[in-house]
Amino acid sequence: MDARIESDDGGRKIAVEACTEPCAIERGMRVLGGKWTGSILWHLKDEPVRFNDLARMVGGASKKMISERLRHLETHGLIDRRVLETRPLGVAYQITAKGETALRFLDELRRWSDEELALMDNELAKDETT
Repeated sequence: MDARIESDDGGRKIAVEACTEPCAIERGMRVLGGKWTGSILWHLKDEPVRFNDLARMVGGASKKMISERLRHLETHGLIDRRVLETRPLGVAYQITAKGETALRFLDELRRWSDEELALMDNELAKDETT
């Protein structure tokens, strides 16, 4: 049952069925909601990517941050890390089947963001002409 607010006999508001533990959305956001996490997963959707190439693709994120996010995603089973037998040694990351399930959500978020940004741009343009 979902949490809701009701009023008691004295008119005071009380929470009924209040969440005592993180809900499914909060747990999911703890996995996918970190800064750069969604972008990293998105860039791994088509093929394995070497670390330095990924760092170039995710502009604005430091290599340290990318490394932290990659470890986080690997811990949760969303990506695999593979050491390449090259000289010098390299590392490539690829999305797992479990990680691919998050892509549907990320694609919906991308579409929603594109639509909202277009609406905001239209509103701004309209305001500038009046």
